[in-house]
This record gives sequence, structure tokens and C-alpha cells, in this order.
Amino acid sequence: MPHEARAVIAVKKGAPVEVLPVLVPDPGPGEVLVQVQACGVCPTDAHHRDGAAGDAFPYLLGHEAAGIVEATGPGCDGLAPGDYVVLAWRAPCGTCRSCRRGRPWYCFDSRTARGRTTLLDGTPLTPALGIGAFAEKTLVAAGQAVKVDPSARPEAAGLVGCGVMAGYGAAVHTGRVGNGDTVAVIGCGSVGIAAIAGASLAGARRVIAVDVDGRKLDAAERFGATDTVNSRWTDPVAAVRTLTGGHGTDVTIDAVGSPDTFLQALSMRDLAGVLVQVGAPEPETHVELPLHEVFSRGGALKTSWYGDCLPSRDFPVLIDLHLRGKLDLEALVSETVGLDDLEAAFGRLRRGDVLRSVAML
Repeated sequence: MPHEARAVIAVKKGAPVEVLPVLVPDPGPGEVLVQVQACGVCPTDAHHRDGAAGDAFPYLLGHEAAGIVEATGPGCDGLAPGDYVVLAWRAPCGTCRSCRRGRPWYCFDSRTARGRTTLLDGTPLTPALGIGAFAEKTLVAAGQAVKVDPSARPEAAGLVGCGVMAGYGAAVHTGRVGNGDTVAVIGCGSVGIAAIAGASLAGARRVIAVDVDGRKLDAAERFGATDTVNSRWTDPVAAVRTLTGGHGTDVTIDAVGSPDTFLQALSMRDLAGVLVQVGAPEPETHVELPLHEVFSRGGALKTSWYGDCLPSRDFPVLIDLHLRGKLDLEALVSETVGLDDLEAAFGRLRRGDVLRSVAML
């Protein structure tokens, strides 16, 4: 029997989002129904709203969420009603060529629910990143629901489901920051802040935060940045090189994803340094690389997909770090809002007024 719930829908490209009643199906085999408690307002949802993530409208938005398992379908071993979970947009299939080679964090066929949430008139909805959690209830594949310590408040825990995991993983998994490394992070939104925290926890000697917004640079210091560079007023490449004795950084993380920041990150690297791009670029952007510079400087240029994470392994670790006082997820929550406030929250996100708005359900 379908469940009626309120949800945030992007009906058409660029139009204001609407809160509409939807029908969420009962879980089928390998699926779970989750009562959503909190969901972060992520730039990826704005991309879906604006048509930058595709044209499969109408979209059921929201993906950075925590909640309670309400019901399970057959074959959901390890999950039961009442379990506290964070939702993941990667649920490794276990059978694709990447999973078979022991690289499930690159799974090429991640699981999502087969059941489709619809509008009341039967119009099927496309769930953002296979989740659709700006809704009172959502249906996901069992592998997308990761049990975590219920002591963590949902508005903080849900952030692990996307932005925090992406940034932390970009530093720890993709960049492999180690003891004594020097690191620069360009862009101090929630993803960049999480990368700074991850680099600091991994033992980096110097973590340099780069942004055009002084408020975000202040936040970066609270999460472990040893130095800050306001690139609105200062050449960031020159500043980072000065701070590293003229050498550049061992690992540079581009958490913006623009051609300008990518080229800045490229030039900030030390010899054999690593560039990690975790900021999602707009579909139409291109960059022209100085190939001799790439070759002569060596090292690696890497893209970080979801922080190269394995949610079942990594989500509980991040929640535990939070509960032990080593990763202050609650400090990332700039405000809590209701579903009816999402359109205004997208505006604050675009203006850089918040690290994260979180919708409470």
C-alpha cells in the first residue's frame, strides 16, 4: 500500500521548487522504507533544480539525509525497523567489473530502489542521486541505508551522506594525505571544510585554506586550517608557495571545480605533488592544460568520486569521530529549515551565506 508523504519537487528546469504530496511505494526485495528526519541542502540538489544534472524532470530532490528505517522488504539482512541510518548515493553492486576487482568504491552499477515514488496523479519522479530525501518518507536500496550510532543528531549525521564524505575522502582516500604533508584546499564550503578536517586528522603539517569569503576562511580555521588565503585580494598560487617555502604543496584539493581553481591547484603543487578535484564542474566547462607543466612537475591529477568512499565502512567511522569530538559536524549546520523553506535556502546556498542549511522533517 503506497504511503502518502510531503516532498520537495523540481517540476521543471529553473522553476521554484514545490512541496507536493507524493506516493511512496512499499519496499520490494532488497529495499527499505526510511522515515527521513533531516536532509542537507547540497549544491547537487541546486544542479538538479536548474537542469545542470540532466533533464529527467520532475525531480524528487534531497540526498544528504539521516532517518529511521520504517519497513524492509525481503532480503534486507542486517536492517530492521527502528534502525538509525545515513543514506548513501553509492551502494556497491558487488558484481560489476570494479567490484569484482576489489574496488567497490568505484562501483559502476550502484544499487537504487526499483520502486518509483510518484505524484498523486501517477507521474513518476526521478530521485536526486537515487535517493530523493526532501520527503517525509523515501524508498532506497538496502545498501544505501547505512546503520550508524543513534547518538548523533540527525541534522549532523545526515551531512556524512554526501558533502562531508566527499571532502574527507578527497583528502584521506584520494589524496592519501599523510603525516607531515602540506595541503592546500581551494573552496571552503562544506566539502572543502571536510577536506581540511580530513587532512588535519590524517596528520598534515600545514593545511592552507583558500577562498574568496572571509567568513568561510574563519570556519576553515575551526576545522584545522593552519593558514588562510583570501584569493579575492591575494594571488593564491604565490601565497601558497610562500607559505610552503617556495615549493608548493604535497596535496592540493580543488573543492570548487572551475577552470580557474583547477589551474590554480595545478600550479600550487610541489614536484610530484597530487591534485585532487572533488568540486563538481558545470557540464559545459573546459580547461586547457599546459601539458609540459603537467609532465615536468610529475605527480598525479585525480578526480575524487564521493571521496572514493565505501559507505558501509566509512560512514560509521565519521560518525564515531564526530561523537568523540574530533569532527564537529554540528558546526557545519548554519541553519535548520522546513520543507517549505527550501527555495529560499537554495538562494542562501548560492550566495555563500551558509555552510549547510538542513531541512528538518
